Amino acid sequence: MAVADHLELVVVRHGLTAWNRERRYQGQRDIPLLLPEARPGLDRLRDALEGESFDAIHASDLTRCRQTLAHLMAGRSNTVMPHFDARLRELDFGEYEGKCYEELKTLPAYRAWIDSLGEQAPPGGESTRALRRRLDAWLSDLFAEVTSQALERVLVVTHGGVIRELRRRFEAIDFWEGSLGQAEGRRLIFLQQKGAWQCSSSLAVPAPASVTR
Repeated sequence: MAVADHLELVVVRHGLTAWNRERRYQGQRDIPLLLPEARPGLDRLRDALEGESFDAIHASDLTRCRQTLAHLMAGRSNTVMPHFDARLRELDFGEYEGKCYEELKTLPAYRAWIDSLGEQAPPGGESTRALRRRLDAWLSDLFAEVTSQALERVLVVTHGGVIRELRRRFEAIDFWEGSLGQAEGRRLIFLQQKGAWQCSSSLAVPAPASVTR
């Protein structure tokens, strides 16, 4: 039986929504994509992944991620069945969901939350530490699946906050460096060494224009 020692994990953010455009905190609200405005970004991402096959697909169970995945897989044959997982949902922003910076900026609790880089949970919401705990559980299950089934390439469709925390963990970057736009993501390359999975590189998806020329 083949032994998995290499994994290409393509992690992408969902496409544009109305609340993205209005700069509102979405969190775990089930907000759909803003169509047709979201299509150019989704098309660019689909083109970047054209010709790539995936051994497994994981996605947040929220509508905007389901729609993004459907767009990316449209027209493909013999794709694997996706696994929708609530552990891949965005951070729960609690009372801040549906609101934007201008509505919140004068609140002391909001300023404290921003200054803590999310380590302090928003009122009625979730801290980034709690988000990391559920991502750790998901990653543990994913690596077990990769090892047992000898998977080599996995696609994940999720949210900006999730990707930020994955980048902080595997790229060792600052909190504010981890942001990316809608319908963008990272290609993380993992190698299994002495029984542990180590991230060896991280590349932008789609690749920057200067790289693709």
